[in-house]
Amino acid sequence: MAGAYETAFRRSLDEREAFWADAAAALHWYKTPMQILETDSTPAGRWFADGVTNTCFNALDRHVEAGRGEQAAMIYDSPVTNTIRSFTYRELRDTVAVFAGVLRSQGIGKGDRVIIYMPMIPETAVAMLACARIGAVHSVVFGGFASNELAVRIDDSGCKAVVAASCGIEPGRVVAYKPLLDGAIELAGHKPDVCIVFQRPECEATMIKGRDIDWREAMAGAEPVDCTPVSALDPLYILYTSGTTGQPKGVVRDNGGHMVALHWTMKNVYGVEPGEVFWAASDVGWVVGHSYIVYAPLLAGNTAILFEGKPVGTPDAGVYWRIIEQHKVAALFTAPTAFRAIRRDDPDANLLKGRDLSHFRTLFLAGERSDPDTLKWAEDVLSRPVIDHWWQTETGWPMCANCVGIELLPVKHGSPTRPVPGWDLRVVDDNNNEVPAGTIGALVVGTPLPPGAFPTLWNAHERYLDTYFTEFPGYYKTADAGYIDEDGYAYIMARTDDIINVAGHRLSTGAMEEVLAAHVDVAECAVIGVADQLKGQIPVGFLVLKAGVNRPHPEIESEVVALVRQRIGPVAAFKTAVVVERLPKTRSGKILRGTMQKVADRETWKMPATIDDPEIMAEIEAALKQAGYAGGAAAP
Repeated sequence: MAGAYETAFRRSLDEREAFWADAAAALHWYKTPMQILETDSTPAGRWFADGVTNTCFNALDRHVEAGRGEQAAMIYDSPVTNTIRSFTYRELRDTVAVFAGVLRSQGIGKGDRVIIYMPMIPETAVAMLACARIGAVHSVVFGGFASNELAVRIDDSGCKAVVAASCGIEPGRVVAYKPLLDGAIELAGHKPDVCIVFQRPECEATMIKGRDIDWREAMAGAEPVDCTPVSALDPLYILYTSGTTGQPKGVVRDNGGHMVALHWTMKNVYGVEPGEVFWAASDVGWVVGHSYIVYAPLLAGNTAILFEGKPVGTPDAGVYWRIIEQHKVAALFTAPTAFRAIRRDDPDANLLKGRDLSHFRTLFLAGERSDPDTLKWAEDVLSRPVIDHWWQTETGWPMCANCVGIELLPVKHGSPTRPVPGWDLRVVDDNNNEVPAGTIGALVVGTPLPPGAFPTLWNAHERYLDTYFTEFPGYYKTADAGYIDEDGYAYIMARTDDIINVAGHRLSTGAMEEVLAAHVDVAECAVIGVADQLKGQIPVGFLVLKAGVNRPHPEIESEVVALVRQRIGPVAAFKTAVVVERLPKTRSGKILRGTMQKVADRETWKMPATIDDPEIMAEIEAALKQAGYAGGAAAP
């Protein structure tokens, strides 16, 4: 007899329209959709085409009208400003309604684009929801992005307004946003009509008369507005993700499919019930922040945590435990790199001792590969399920996970378990043929995709088709490589461009990273493929050591080289590992392996706009030069 997971998964593919129609029935529609799925306009499919709804109504007003108005909707916890504030559903709805009135007073309405350039503060979520309330399309750009990167997004979106904060606050420094915004508008060909600026006391911005409006002043004179009914197919937001051509890709999310899918995941994937506290420790500049800080928890009637801080340094590696205890968090979703940092600074989890985590049930990890060693450490110190799951900006919600709300399956370290219902995951070779179990190939998803996946790229539908649906006809190309084992468990080894070719052997840098991470002294690591005249490519490893490790670095480097030779074999040609103080990462915690590879290969490289600390690239270049590899020139 099939288990609960297998039953749900099979129904999601065999009876997909009935499956998602049932999920849609849990939400509010001004017009209930009768056409559940159409596949004529895009290979991904369009969901609930004739439905009329409003995402903001479902996230806020619906709960107030159902009697949950006094429940906490969002808790803002900011160790960098020593601030904690809680907002009930009624308070958040009323604030959002007034800011929607501010937008309306500036002539912004259905279909207009609004760029949001803000840090992790409640006003960011208010701006997002206010756009959704009036049918405007928001595009959140991570606060602190360079002016030229912001200018590209202003031009591509054709935004009518920019909502910004005067600054963001990082550990030990304040980042002024307004000069970057002013520079972006000067660079952009398209000029927004208005900028609404939220002044933070840490750094007040200089306003430009006739264009800039003070947030608080505008709120004081605005009238609240009701929700605007929109088509399920109308865009809710555009989220820009870096493209290989240098032109960012504007991933579009629609209203109907997005809210149905996210609402469904909170109970079924994450196993949390209305009224429980859910914390996604990410940033609203990334898809995780859209999906699981703002929209999904509010759609499901949870209490969401909005965290302005870091896993270490605000003030220490115990901040996660403090927040879980203080706010009675039921489930936490964060990046593996956060736990690698916590483990590095507090390897024995001394800061966890004495904390009351009795409300806490599950830890979810995603964002990049969860190495088994970090996952096991988290299991050991928490004594709770640690769930690796896998998804992308384009998908909007998990493709693979251990769906704790359906059936908790046995954990296999290194695997994000099995495909989530709705996702028809396959592994194919370069000729689009499915490969046997256990064979590495390209991970693809059969079309149509489930609700909540992206239906197009903003103003770039041909690019959407070419990038994602042309190489493997009938499938969505994830651009990740991996395999599915005989039990149906998926293993995501690396981006397809991280499969390196060593003397004709296709090898996964991810598999090598698993070996390095298993060394007792290694807190986190990265492996890149470096060009080699004889073998085509050879792997080079970078190691960040745990706090308190005082052994000579050459000893540790030799040991990890021997480990790779022992566990993967001489075929890997792994001969070089370098200890470094830290790794270059995006602000969401992803290691910038591609940039490191360009430095190593002496190619011209550009400082990524998403990098957390640009100065680190000089350290990486020095380490590579010491190993005999670096020399790439940074592009101006």
